[in-house]
Amino acid sequence: MQLLMFDVFGTVVDWRSGIITAGTELGARHGLEVDWAAFADAWRGEYQPSMDRVRRGEVEWMRLDELHRESLRRLLPRFGIRGLAEAELDAFNRAWHRLPAWPDAVEGLSRLRGRFTLAAMSNGNLSLLTNLAKYAALPWDCILSAELVRHYKPDPEAYLSGPRFFDLDPEQVMMVATHLDDLIVPRRLGLPTAYVHRPYEHPAKGDRRPAAGTHEFIVDDLVELAQALGA
Repeated sequence: MQLLMFDVFGTVVDWRSGIITAGTELGARHGLEVDWAAFADAWRGEYQPSMDRVRRGEVEWMRLDELHRESLRRLLPRFGIRGLAEAELDAFNRAWHRLPAWPDAVEGLSRLRGRFTLAAMSNGNLSLLTNLAKYAALPWDCILSAELVRHYKPDPEAYLSGPRFFDLDPEQVMMVATHLDDLIVPRRLGLPTAYVHRPYEHPAKGDRRPAAGTHEFIVDDLVELAQALGA
């Protein structure tokens, strides 16, 4: 193994608490009575459907920032949010650039970086992922964004960008994620996979783990992954 590719939202950063915090701050400034946890879940719920519209050719390629902004526009009336200036909404949309890392993430990544090349492998656009890395102090060597190949995960082109850009065989590149559907295609393509258990990513996620042997590594956090890989 030479390159480790990481899903970011949910695996490395806690998107839900970050969006709830940003919404709570927005509500306090404007006197909005909103269930921000429900709002965060609804915004994230728009994630795959918005990318599916791109895949089907219903809309042209868009960066994730643009998809998030379109989803935000659709959600505002549902939650009774009205009268906010466009600049305020643009700033709220950039809450996705300011999400906290899970407590183990920076230590685990730093240890792994001493032995492997680390890359974000995310549907986030380059500016989003760069700002997020700076905000959360994520020690990437490289950012592999869906924007580079204009294919969102789980399209094979996204995962194969790691082996292609780094001139490696698939078996030399491991995909690390907390979402099981983010590991299906990499395994089919011959990439080793590591599952990171994040039961607090979302209340509905529960404590289910994949069966032993379904991935090369099944760990509770990134520090444990570092230990398992001898880093």
